[in-house]
Amino acid sequence: MALVPLIEYADASPEVRAVYDDIMAARKTDWINNFWKALDPLTKELIYLAVSVTNNCEYCIHSHTASARKKGMTPAQFAELQSVIGLANEANRLANGYRVPVDPQFANG
Repeated sequence: MALVPLIEYADASPEVRAVYDDIMAARKTDWINNFWKALDPLTKELIYLAVSVTNNCEYCIHSHTASARKKGMTPAQFAELQSVIGLANEANRLANGYRVPVDPQFANG
């Protein structure tokens, strides 16, 4: 079950349809997989950027930062994202270092 509503092509705004059309053209297909229906383009770029920073990929950091800016990311959003990335990575290292057991509520996804 999806945790967010999916935006189907028939229900999409003209802007979202344009993105879907571009994806279908680039992939030479007539359908959109659910991943692209679940998140808006800026959110996807912010996720790509967070992973790129975490993986320390300079090329990816630059390309996804530029793409996120084109999709509307503000300097304040960029700064907040960097703070979240830093906090999340620190918390991950602490949880791993202390070998904190997974809470039963989280164990099955």
